[in-house]
Amino acid sequence: MNGIAAKRFQESILILEPGRSEKNYWADLWRYRDLFLVLAWRDISVRYKQTIIGILWAILRPLLTMIVFTIIFGRIARLPSDGNAPYALMVFAAMLPWSLFSNALSESSSSLIGNTNLIGKVYFPRIIIPMAALVTAFIDFLISFIILIGMMVYYQFIPGWQIMLLPLFMILALLASLGPGLWIAALNVKYRDFRYIIPFVVQFGLYISPVGFSSKVISEEWRLLYSLNPVVGVIDGFRWCILGNESTIYLPGFTLSLVLIGFWIWLGIHRFRKTEKTFADLIQNHDIRYRHKSRKPE
Repeated sequence: MNGIAAKRFQESILILEPGRSEKNYWADLWRYRDLFLVLAWRDISVRYKQTIIGILWAILRPLLTMIVFTIIFGRIARLPSDGNAPYALMVFAAMLPWSLFSNALSESSSSLIGNTNLIGKVYFPRIIIPMAALVTAFIDFLISFIILIGMMVYYQFIPGWQIMLLPLFMILALLASLGPGLWIAALNVKYRDFRYIIPFVVQFGLYISPVGFSSKVISEEWRLLYSLNPVVGVIDGFRWCILGNESTIYLPGFTLSLVLIGFWIWLGIHRFRKTEKTFADLIQNHDIRYRHKSRKPE
């Protein structure tokens, strides 16, 4: 099936002319859907083949983080949980959307750098590359979701009707990462050192987001300001879907999160489309400078 998709993509290149009008750009996303599938499958294969424990890493990382946060915030700091929900379950219900967001942001922001050869050779909507990178993060999420099911069975915790809305918050988490991911991806093409900042930003965001603690511990006068972090609304929504009436959504903050996510998507697409035509030249110039610097003096 993968070979068929690749063949269809090659055939579509032959009939596509460079310099298509702006109105055809978004139509080309559907035209190149096979390329999207090929890139997504390649990223998934590479991700798990390059790790010793493979798929288990997608399970161990959020699980170990949940254990540490439960000990620090639940046992040592003795912060309250949401209602009567077990603290570990509350933490992992937030760990899932955060992992989905952070992995999607990291993968999409560095995706163009990992596909420089493809960008310089053929025409296609470049936005396909960071969008395909989101699939890897989503697969990690689905694997980690197995732990959540096991925890709910262990604690004999039955979710309410809110669980039916969980797919909406999955999409919202991906959208929250897509905007800044596109913006950073465009910057990374020109400023290669910028990619080294992302891991520090993600790590810092983990501690200031309500992952290891409930957002209810934030005083009422600061909650709206705290919601300037758009991930707060996504995490609260996940907890509400999984924990049901044990958790609540702060509607003013959630509304603010939706507005900010929409703003970042607009900003990311605007920046990406504005600089997209220069990607091939920037990559070529970077390669020339790199070869010049690495050339040994005679």
